[in-house]
Amino acid sequence: MNLEELFDQFKEESVRGRYVTLTSIEPLLQKLNTNNQLQIIGKSVLGKSIYSYEIGKGKTRIFLWSQMHGNESTTTKALFDFFNVLHSGSALAHQLLDFFTFYTIPMLNPDGATLYTRENANKVDLNRDSQALTQPESKLLRAAFDSFEPDYCFNLHDQRTIFGVDDTGKPATVSFLAPSYNENRDINESRLKAINLIAGINEDLQRYLPNQIGRFDDSFNINCIGDTFQFLGVPTLLFEAGHFENDYQREETRKYVFMSLISSFRILSENVIVDNGIDKYLSISQNKVVFYDFMYKNIKINYDGIEIITNFAAQYKEELIENQVCFNAYVSQIGDLEDYFGHFEYDAKGALYKDDHNDIPKLNQKADFYLDNNVKFVNGMIKI
Repeated sequence: MNLEELFDQFKEESVRGRYVTLTSIEPLLQKLNTNNQLQIIGKSVLGKSIYSYEIGKGKTRIFLWSQMHGNESTTTKALFDFFNVLHSGSALAHQLLDFFTFYTIPMLNPDGATLYTRENANKVDLNRDSQALTQPESKLLRAAFDSFEPDYCFNLHDQRTIFGVDDTGKPATVSFLAPSYNENRDINESRLKAINLIAGINEDLQRYLPNQIGRFDDSFNINCIGDTFQFLGVPTLLFEAGHFENDYQREETRKYVFMSLISSFRILSENVIVDNGIDKYLSISQNKVVFYDFMYKNIKINYDGIEIITNFAAQYKEELIENQVCFNAYVSQIGDLEDYFGHFEYDAKGALYKDDHNDIPKLNQKADFYLDNNVKFVNGMIKI
């Protein structure tokens, strides 16, 4: 099976970019509702509908949810690509629908999606509310888990561009985690199932995305939903969609999330469990905060008549302006930056820094500046 060709065939072209809201996906959900698979299971803080979508008749029960954090939309896009496979009438679709029952919540936090924020409308991080259950969205997720009684849970998220694959200089385009179920990070039967499955996914994905797959930190926090579900004895997998080179809209990353989903369900349905799963899982390099969006090296700065050579970095802030996500670059670090990488790097080779303020880069200042008065940077990039 060529997973790349499969993605190209079934990508849902009507949903693109980073700003994915309930308005974006409701028409698709209605289109996919061919046999009463779609249900409104409750309302958000601001009264928006939260939908479940259930399909398949198999004994193995899979629970997936996305956009628990409203500004993390990549996995939502990949879910709709996956739904297209299930509705294709292909041999693969029949295989999956006969083996599995899929219960999905494509957008748990529609208010956060509209506002393009991590939190819900009450400014609560739903992924820290799994025990207190103070929010309507958290209660709906837990109620769905309890009633559906899944065999596996898929907790689908995005991660920031700051994460790399250890110290390799490669971005962590997709990262995985089998969450811990206790403080000691022990491995019991349910966590082992998640570990073995991730090891298998990694083997498949490395063929398409070599050296850009990370392993997320497994520190235990019972307030996180994945840790809670693992604690309750259900194998749970965390997916983190990250950065691919020049892919700030995460159209390339969604492909690898889609591939990971297909790989997961192929492995489970064909019972292709990897040998030495723990060792292979632990061999996946850990996520590490090693990246900035922009890095400028060997910049000459004039401090009161004293010239020094330094480096500085800038990072995008994703700002919602008139219903569009804008990537605005701000200075975020100044110094040697020895152990860091930039998704965009520029060696100034001693060129003198100038800007329209004090001719010195300052934290949280827009990354608009000149080098030797002849190279202009606007919003972090060279202005041609």
